[in-house]
Amino acid sequence: MNSLIIHMSSSTARRPNVARLLQDLPDAQVVEAVNGRDPAQVAGIKTHAGNLHSPAYPFPLTPAEIGVFQSHRKCWRMIVDQGWDYAMIAEDDLAVSSPEMTRARAMIADHMTPDMYLRLPPKRREKPAKVIATDGEMALILPRVIGLQCCCQVVGREAAKRLLQGSEQIDRPVDTWLQMHWVTGQKLHALLPNGLSEIAHRIGGSTIQQKTRTSGKLMRELNRGWYRAQVAMLPQRA
Repeated sequence: MNSLIIHMSSSTARRPNVARLLQDLPDAQVVEAVNGRDPAQVAGIKTHAGNLHSPAYPFPLTPAEIGVFQSHRKCWRMIVDQGWDYAMIAEDDLAVSSPEMTRARAMIADHMTPDMYLRLPPKRREKPAKVIATDGEMALILPRVIGLQCCCQVVGREAAKRLLQGSEQIDRPVDTWLQMHWVTGQKLHALLPNGLSEIAHRIGGSTIQQKTRTSGKLMRELNRGWYRAQVAMLPQRA
């Protein structure tokens, strides 16, 4: 299995972790992240104000979110162009526990297909609509509600084609869009626990999150809660 590590070369604080990931992940290479703040890199990208799909997304896309979305599309395109059955895509704030990853890779090898998109979330939050396979406490599931974050996933070639076609125009962050299986036509599976953790707080902080004024925090949380409630009403089904 090939691995693609999304990393912006100017993020010097993350370089040591990228070096570790190159050793920890199978057949890994670095993919230069798209800089959403560079007009030349995002020229021609069509964005919308959260109204391209239903439910409407209540927040404007930030340059960083546009860059992250296009970075994942870049990896999907590589999977298709290389003709790989599937590949692992990791962001550069990931940390790996080797024993658990060895078990996870074995389960991936047994069950992954080119049609699948398999999340390896650092946080154990999803509840299963269906359990596909287990190895002790580790479980491959079809979650009812797809979780957020794209720290690590294994993406099949046919799934990558489907996602590329569906994301030629964007109106929300990539993880939020991927939750919308009724829009993408792509079921998302999850493998957890998996030995992965997210360590952005130790290597310079998040590259996406932005500060919100105290006066706007309450409204933002209300909008976030409303949106998540809408998504929860459209679960994946076995």
